[in-house]
Amino acid sequence: MKTFAAIYIGSYELSMKIFEISARRGIHTIDHIRHRMELGKDVYGNGFIGYETTDALCRVLQEFHDVMHTYRVDDYRVCTGTLLKDAKNYLFFIEQIRLRTNLEVEFLSNSEERFMVYCATVCAEGFDEIIGQSTAIVDVGGSSLQITLFLKGRVITTQQFMLGMMRLREKLSGVGDTISHYEKQVQELVDKELSVFQSLYLEGKDIRNILLMGDYSVKIMKNLQSDGGLRQAGAEQFLDYLEKLQGKGTEQLAEELNLTSESDPLIVPALVVYRSIARKFRAKNVYTPGMDVTDGIAFDYAQRHQMLKIAHDFDEDVLSAARHLAKRYFGYEPHLKALQEMSLLIFDALKKAHGLGRRERLLLQVAAILHDCGKYVSLVNGVTCSYQIIMASEILGLTQLEQQIVASAVLYNTLPLDSYEELADKMDAHSYLTVTKLAAILRVANALDHSHKQKVKNVRAGVSGKKFVITFETEADFTLEKELFYRKAELFEEVFSLKPTVKAKKIFNHSV
Repeated sequence: MKTFAAIYIGSYELSMKIFEISARRGIHTIDHIRHRMELGKDVYGNGFIGYETTDALCRVLQEFHDVMHTYRVDDYRVCTGTLLKDAKNYLFFIEQIRLRTNLEVEFLSNSEERFMVYCATVCAEGFDEIIGQSTAIVDVGGSSLQITLFLKGRVITTQQFMLGMMRLREKLSGVGDTISHYEKQVQELVDKELSVFQSLYLEGKDIRNILLMGDYSVKIMKNLQSDGGLRQAGAEQFLDYLEKLQGKGTEQLAEELNLTSESDPLIVPALVVYRSIARKFRAKNVYTPGMDVTDGIAFDYAQRHQMLKIAHDFDEDVLSAARHLAKRYFGYEPHLKALQEMSLLIFDALKKAHGLGRRERLLLQVAAILHDCGKYVSLVNGVTCSYQIIMASEILGLTQLEQQIVASAVLYNTLPLDSYEELADKMDAHSYLTVTKLAAILRVANALDHSHKQKVKNVRAGVSGKKFVITFETEADFTLEKELFYRKAELFEEVFSLKPTVKAKKIFNHSV
């Protein structure tokens, strides 16, 4: 049994949950403390975090620290999102927290934060059954909105929108002199962004379920139905209730939804976003699991310490997202499949030489899937376009650093490898070594199917003395691939201290 504290510094509140985590009982929340503090107002309004806000936040965090001491927590983690990095003085702000409270704050990228919440939601009862149908997970936060789309249990895409409740409020403050006028302006802004998503990803798709994340969604669902576990209501019932709330002031909404604050300025933009989602997606059911980032932080801690067993295949989520991204850019599937198989075969045969693990094997597979996506943009500059597409996309389950590793492996699959000094601002030395190893494997694997005709069959690979020997059978002329293979072998030999060699056995097709 471990007692763990998860603290999240968000755009509109500080939140701390105390958990008991054990292999037998799983993750159990024993306390939840929240403090309203609108950091986003400082960042969006002034571009920096004022000293008064810093002082107030440090006092609250010190109180959190005292509560952790009372519970005798074994470990803790303090996280914040990308919002604070938008502040000009974020480094001074984080340093003040460390000096005054002795708490170290960790930044989460948007993809890391959303993935944590997603992982926690996986633990909810009936989750796999729900996403087995067509489902949209909609996470409405203070600074942004995230939509992750599933079809038949597989991730199709995940997209971020700058439509968070706090951001909408600050962007449109003062535009309406009445609630109805203000709501109309927010509605137009939200509908415009969602219409683009609808045309790109929802055409011809019947979305059955919406899994809605966010504080107010739980409050709304409590007024409709409460039976524990995944709270559920029909989408029409959910939308009808939201439309009844349209035009009401913050005091009326606070009373209706039993909010602690009678003048909560974020409730109106939140309800507008919920209404837009319900209208655009035309789903059958709405679920509100009630998970947040602190639950995700606890899940991540339990996973890292091997205190939790989850049947859900998170690696398959990553691969599914990568495959659909490649499909979107018209990747040639037979070549991508052949390159994946060849790359993984070489990786597995080189275990002692590369010293990499299961996670790096997954990154290699993603790189193989996405290595040609940039050719959709430019045949001449395809590799640099591939790099840019990978870095600009969100791949559910990959951290920002992991995306950098994948994109760089794809880049140096073709271009000459830059020195570590030239890339030190993008990755650490360990990550750089990982990139070089993955790129070296990709180069030789890609050379074996350079014609995109899948000429090799029954491939085997292994280390023999100072050589890495790849043997296979082929019915076709292998001259082009063999010539390119040895040109591409230089980095492989340099990285692994093994000379790659191919041995082809010519077979003949005797069919008449």
